[in-house]
Amino acid sequence: MTNSNNEFWSRASEEFQQNLAKSWGQAMQTFQTMDLGGIVPPAENAVPQISFSQEKLKELQATYLEEATALWNHGLESKHDIKDRRFSSDAWTGNPMAAFTAGAYLLNAKTLMGLAEAVEADEHTHNKIKFAVEQWVAASAPSNFLAFNAEAQKKAIETKGESLAKGIQNLLHDMQQGHVSMTDESKFVVGENVATTEGAVVFENEFFQLIEYKPLTAKVYEKPFLLVPPCINKFYILDLQPNNSFIRYAVSQGHRTFVVSWRNPDESMAQKSWDDYIENAAIKAISQVQDITGAKQINALGFCVGGTILSNALAVLAARGKKPVASATFLTTLIDFTDTGVLDVFIDENFVKFREMQMGQGGLLKGQDLASTFSFLRPNDLVWNYVVGNYLKGESPPPFDLLYWNSDSTNLPGPFYAWYLRNTYLENKFVSPGAVTVCGEAIDLGKVNMPVYIYGSREDHIVPIGGAYASTQHLPGKKRFVMGASGHIAGVINPPEAKKRSHWLREDGKFPATANEWIAGAKELPGSWWTDWSDWLKSHAGKQIAAPKHYGKDAKFKTIEAAPGRYVKARA
Repeated sequence: MTNSNNEFWSRASEEFQQNLAKSWGQAMQTFQTMDLGGIVPPAENAVPQISFSQEKLKELQATYLEEATALWNHGLESKHDIKDRRFSSDAWTGNPMAAFTAGAYLLNAKTLMGLAEAVEADEHTHNKIKFAVEQWVAASAPSNFLAFNAEAQKKAIETKGESLAKGIQNLLHDMQQGHVSMTDESKFVVGENVATTEGAVVFENEFFQLIEYKPLTAKVYEKPFLLVPPCINKFYILDLQPNNSFIRYAVSQGHRTFVVSWRNPDESMAQKSWDDYIENAAIKAISQVQDITGAKQINALGFCVGGTILSNALAVLAARGKKPVASATFLTTLIDFTDTGVLDVFIDENFVKFREMQMGQGGLLKGQDLASTFSFLRPNDLVWNYVVGNYLKGESPPPFDLLYWNSDSTNLPGPFYAWYLRNTYLENKFVSPGAVTVCGEAIDLGKVNMPVYIYGSREDHIVPIGGAYASTQHLPGKKRFVMGASGHIAGVINPPEAKKRSHWLREDGKFPATANEWIAGAKELPGSWWTDWSDWLKSHAGKQIAAPKHYGKDAKFKTIEAAPGRYVKARA
């Protein structure tokens, strides 16, 4: 090797280290702004002292230099083959300078993520660093800037600047509404073209409205069915359209169906606690369904945080010697918070203390802050994709009911939120009998002894499949666990008629310690898990009786208003 070559590689190595250090420092600044709720966390969350695997660092440097040389030699003379969809259009691949810019970015992004993988630290710190780097890498893509986005520039020229003018209008509109538009929200009206299953509100208090749905069958099962959705979202994810409505499906299967529609908290609820939601919402809803129907026992379902709330309500009732629920279904629910997936990067003692000081005694967590956090769990798909489309290209996102629901956020009372963070994500107290008291009762999930149906989604990034499966290790009753394909929402909302995706079952009745062990003995079945769940629920629903002809029951539970009610229509 000649001296000139040696000098070249020496300079290249030095520049690599300098540029990487600069980018790494900028990425690590993300630590200063990471929070589950959109507020800057305390100073104690500063970047921790970290070290790197020297072996991995050398491999990373060698790979970078090799690929950087290849990229440079490829240069500006020919068309680049770029598979990343952000840079795959002809405007990028057919423009040598733009293609080179994209290629350089992708190489640097891969190297930074490799550097994050090379960090030697405990698992929590390691995951937090990886997440921080991912956020910075996603934000710094050249496609996010008009000066570098060849596709946006081309469109601006072709439209004679109209796309830029439209982009500015879109930006001003989104600034006014407080969030980036993911869909054309003007095309949807709750109760008109989403949440349209026929029913009536038959009870309400300051926490929730109870909706009863009109039977679709001549007979119904004697044990009514209550759904408890997550209080951090609107319930109509379970009732988007007639062809994918889980609520309508339950009604069509012959169940007298009730749903909790949570109130969107305002300042009047700023003092409400976890105990309030258990006693005055979940337990109250169970007793109201009993009173309306005259049933000694009901069947209940909890979805996501709604499942966590339901599990606590059942534990409180068990401690009081009551068993009003015959069976429980838990959909993508965490009871054991050992495996919380990517959300773990936000949670530590300093952060929880900060939230307790900020709103533990009163206040509101704004729904949009929490919604933004969930969007940044998938930054390219749920944030920058819309920034580029809406503002740089001047496009209007098409109508999509799921994304409309996703944008329809809800607030949370501060004391509820702070208590939840500490006792679940931070300290995982629910799985230790007597470790936490709710509504004056020591929580012991070992006393929640009833048949349970537990569902988890294989690609769920909010409730990982291992976290959903962990409930099987703590609930003593007869269990059935089912795994579905796809993620947190798409896995759940999978009607049989669509004939999409698969689900997995294990018929030997064994529940080994981990989800991976369970999966090893599971059988894949085509199509929706709904039919399996329906058969299971019917086996616990009792005999069939004549369907009621009226909502509610006498004057005490007369119709207040038509479904979906006014609580679900209140915007955050």
